[in-house]
Amino acid sequence: QVQLKESGGGLVQAGDSLGLSCRISDAPSGRSLAAYAVAWFRQPPGKAREWVAAISRNGGSTFYADSVKGRFTIARDNAKDTVSLQMNSLKPADTAVYYCAASSLSAQVMDLEKYVRFWGQGTQVTVSS
Repeated sequence: QVQLKESGGGLVQAGDSLGLSCRISDAPSGRSLAAYAVAWFRQPPGKAREWVAAISRNGGSTFYADSVKGRFTIARDNAKDTVSLQMNSLKPADTAVYYCAASSLSAQVMDLEKYVRFWGQGTQVTVSS
């Protein structure tokens, strides 16, 4: 069973930066992080969960929601089994629980929750105005 663990959430002010990290382990199968495309989703208070960004297995392709394009950067280090989300120029509208997600499918389809196979437990990001 793949396990995803997010870290790095917190309370920041508008305009600040914050980095999230997702550590992925798949000890039972022995697969490495490189076997999975990874995405970040978020769920703002009182709203549905939405896709934020995705990255391909080798990190060569990245995809972003329009709302975060140019401000957020997704990256991965397969040697350390981690995926990061660097968030700059944060806005109060970025306030949400952020979830890490993994799939054995292409990163191009990971904007759709139905293609996500594994989820982390989430980490809270709060941006004050």
